Amino acid sequence: MDNRTQVYTGSASQSAISTNKVLRNTYTLLAMTLLFSSAVAALSTIMNWPYPGILLTLVAYFGLLFGVYKTKDSAMGLVFTFALTGFLGYTLGPIINMAIGVGGSDIVVTALGGTALTFFATSAYVLTTKKDMSKLGGLVTAGIIMVFVVSLANLFFQMSALSLALSAISIPLMAMLIMWQTSDIINGGERNYIIATITLYVALYNLFLNLLSLLMAFSGDD
Repeated sequence: MDNRTQVYTGSASQSAISTNKVLRNTYTLLAMTLLFSSAVAALSTIMNWPYPGILLTLVAYFGLLFGVYKTKDSAMGLVFTFALTGFLGYTLGPIINMAIGVGGSDIVVTALGGTALTFFATSAYVLTTKKDMSKLGGLVTAGIIMVFVVSLANLFFQMSALSLALSAISIPLMAMLIMWQTSDIINGGERNYIIATITLYVALYNLFLNLLSLLMAFSGDD
């Protein structure tokens, strides 16, 4: 084996080790944030805490998200990560209470099951095939921006049909986001596990909310 082959083999081995480390750290932190967020959501549901309102929610979300990105390479990044996921967990409480009031606890369980199934299926597909999903990045980004802008506009128009359409569009978008981020990790594009964790968490959060929204709409039609 010549020197060039040894260098190539060594580089490939180091790359694989680095990828596995990022993937392991991402899933570990994701599990921790989901547990923390779920605990806050349960407390928010039990205590019947009020929804903070769309303006405060957006300001807090983007403010904490900015903090995550600014401190992603330090211990403060973890603090902002738990602050963001905890806050989003708090916002789930009022929504869950509303969903229970509309269709009972079954639709919450169904939404949780659908979210978990989607995450495991999409992640397993990418981890098994190791396909490069980088082409999804532009599509997902454009789709998320479109949904966000139209959702803001719909706050004024209050069109229920449009809300349902946005939820229906958001579900496959979040599934693609999970696949894209997972692919980005295993193919060496993402090396920061904090950013990877936040991306996956936000995808799961929105996936759950949109599934719950559709289930509430169908329950309301009964």
